Amino acid sequence: MPKINVYLPDELAEAVKQAGVPVSAVCQRALEQAVRRVTAIRETVLADLDLEEPTGALTHLTGRARTVLKLAAEQARAEGAAGVGTEHLLGGMLSEGTNLALRVLHAMDIQPEQVRRDLAQRHQPASGTEAPRSFSGPAANALEFAVTEATSLGHNYVGCEHLLLGLVAEPDGTAGQVLRALGADPRLTRRAVTAALAGYVHLRAQTQHAESGAQGGDQLAALATVVKNELRSIAQRLERLERHVGLDA
Repeated sequence: MPKINVYLPDELAEAVKQAGVPVSAVCQRALEQAVRRVTAIRETVLADLDLEEPTGALTHLTGRARTVLKLAAEQARAEGAAGVGTEHLLGGMLSEGTNLALRVLHAMDIQPEQVRRDLAQRHQPASGTEAPRSFSGPAANALEFAVTEATSLGHNYVGCEHLLLGLVAEPDGTAGQVLRALGADPRLTRRAVTAALAGYVHLRAQTQHAESGAQGGDQLAALATVVKNELRSIAQRLERLERHVGLDA
């Protein structure tokens, strides 16, 4: 039987050892689930997608993520594109308008309006007439990356924030080129998503205890502040670590 090495941070490795967690069985199950999700995406035919009662590739997608796919498919169909590309996925994300991925971009000082303009400049709509039947190669890769990002974060769902990570990580698609040019490199975006998720939980706890919850704009500003503070804290910790490593070198 082939062997695959799994490397863990020291603290996690020690905790796993002390807890006696069956690493091999846990990893095998997680990998099986990830492979099934990725395979389902590769085999997806757009005509077979049921966004109201998701099955197969869409089972683990959140409602907003499914809406993004629906909007992306509609945009590709309106353009007569042969398939749904990363530019359509990013366009669907912008059109949906309420997802966490856009709040992450806002916290990174990347405005949706600028993303939309840059995307329009790079994207040349197709001139075909047939309805798209599948995801383009880059779009399928981005969705696969989204699944693996969700798995690596320990999430049993795939949301728009994971899709953002997938688009940023995918090297060939138009969406990734636009996002990276605006400063959303994979490493920074992953930190921002992690910070946003932590900040969202913190912000939600605060608003639940408040007499009246913040309105949408206030929530967006508050979450952006939390994310920026967390990113600043991460940068400071990295700087200290780099100085420490430099002293030991």
